[in-house]
Amino acid sequence: MAATHAQTTALYLGAFFDELMKWGVHDVVVSPGSRSTGLAMTALELAARRSSQLRVLVDVDERGAAFLALGMAKAHGRPVAAVCTSGTAVANYLPAVVEAETSRVPLLLLTGDRPLRLQQLGAPQTTDQLKIFGHHVRQFRQMPEPSAQPQLLAFARQAAREAVLAAVGPQGRQGATGPAAQADPFALPAHDGNFPVAAQGCSGGAGPVHLNFPLEEPLKPDFSVLDLSDDASDTRETRAPLVPVTSQITPAAAQQLQQLIAGNRTVVFAGEGSCDTLQQANDLTQWAQKWQLPLLADPLSGLRSQVADAVIDNYDNLFPLPDELKPQLVIRFGRWPVSKGASLSVPGWEDGRPLQLVVDGQQTRDFNSATDFFAALAPQDFIASFQPPAATNEQQRFFRAWVEANNAQREAVAAASSAKAEEGAVHEGALARELLALIPAYSCLFSANSMAIRCLDTFCTKTDKPLALLANRGQNGIDGTLSSAIGAAIAFGQATFFTGDLTLLHDVNALALQRELLAMERPPSLAVVLMNNNGGAIFDMLPQRSNEPYFQRLFLTPQDVDFQAAAAAFAVPAVRARSLEQFRSAYLEALDRPGISLIEVPTALRDVRRRYAPYQGK
Repeated sequence: MAATHAQTTALYLGAFFDELMKWGVHDVVVSPGSRSTGLAMTALELAARRSSQLRVLVDVDERGAAFLALGMAKAHGRPVAAVCTSGTAVANYLPAVVEAETSRVPLLLLTGDRPLRLQQLGAPQTTDQLKIFGHHVRQFRQMPEPSAQPQLLAFARQAAREAVLAAVGPQGRQGATGPAAQADPFALPAHDGNFPVAAQGCSGGAGPVHLNFPLEEPLKPDFSVLDLSDDASDTRETRAPLVPVTSQITPAAAQQLQQLIAGNRTVVFAGEGSCDTLQQANDLTQWAQKWQLPLLADPLSGLRSQVADAVIDNYDNLFPLPDELKPQLVIRFGRWPVSKGASLSVPGWEDGRPLQLVVDGQQTRDFNSATDFFAALAPQDFIASFQPPAATNEQQRFFRAWVEANNAQREAVAAASSAKAEEGAVHEGALARELLALIPAYSCLFSANSMAIRCLDTFCTKTDKPLALLANRGQNGIDGTLSSAIGAAIAFGQATFFTGDLTLLHDVNALALQRELLAMERPPSLAVVLMNNNGGAIFDMLPQRSNEPYFQRLFLTPQDVDFQAAAAAFAVPAVRARSLEQFRSAYLEALDRPGISLIEVPTALRDVRRRYAPYQGK
């Protein structure tokens, strides 16, 4: 007897999700909707049958849901799927899509849609979803309507495989060869050399993928015909794993680089994407230390978990550079660092810019258009296959000058801990240093953009405490940042979110995920540390700065939000800490509390430039 429509939907979507699981997709974030019923219910059905291999989270806000998925994928490096219904729900994925594109995060967008017969005829909740994200996705596929024919069930599996391959990119490190490939995909990161100290996969070609599913009514699947418990629908015994595409420097290129480095004072800029794990950070540090190469370590590089002399953690304070610190050659790993002084000063020195060698698996990511040499490798492949020449006397002096200048700045940064802020406010630097002293080892610190990441860049000095420091720096935006931090907390089990008030306000409805987190078998903990200056303090450091009325109206934009009441509305425990002592007590309590906790710390809105300037030598 032929399968009913509901049974056909179950067989087709069941094959698709089953194949996603085989290839390393273990998390699905669902936003409620009608047209996506088949996608959502199939994911939940398989999660119920294989709870050790698939997990479903529900987020009612599609924009936040996509950022939640992005945060999880950024933390563990595996593709995460997001499911939503048709219409504006799909459009709300766009901010996370462009962030995933530029941050190279594997994200699968699975969207429900009306069938072709209802398109362009005024059907409700219907828009043209074909290639709606344009070139911002690595791949788009318009799926056929569900069918139980063997060749179309096989196609559903093939489409799932191709989607994962496109999402992880050519250097994907997932090794999902079957349901038993990873005993516990939800295990927390190991406290060893494999601990992820930075966003995963940023040096490769990962990114978002969109699959659009036209689904006909009735929308509810009939799972009585679905038997996937023992891979009954797929008899193949083996499949090729996803493996990294590795390469190495050719002998001719190595000789050219040897000569280049030997003849020039050389420094290394290490941005996000320089390394993934604690072991990789250690390898890169030892490489730089051996060859006497100053390693200017961006806070998102993962390298501030190393305390070697080669790690230059206070470099932003040194720009513009004195003559004795100016290099003739810059080797850059990953994206440009957070430091605006570094990105603006290096290409435009008056006495001639240095040569630049960019090491990246995909592209130069050079908005300064100053790349002279490009090595298309992941940084770890580069250092494994290339040994620089022995440091010349000049390079050794150059290295020592950087180390001494960096050490001197450390004293200036430490002075911020005792700096006096305005009445009723806490100094941002003192707060950041207290947070870094208290945060547990092997946990995650997720930073917002704007002043939060700049505060950490200035005051987050190197330490032997292993930490993962993450941020959504692909677009530098404030969309969905709390949602991404929640995703990271799920992956790590415990995380801290360091943010300003406008960023939190922009995603405050993500506090509704408190209910979802507390319902999990192993509820994660997220401490939200809010620097509340009641406005956009970063503009006080930008050219728009003014004492004219327009500046407060258009840029500082105070909102006067009662975050304590907002937290209470979502059953999120919240306190207001007006001193470092109060913050210390509240933070230590929050670390042991499941779910989201909010600690609000008042900071000053104006004169940010003055408060930071003494510690930056400007």
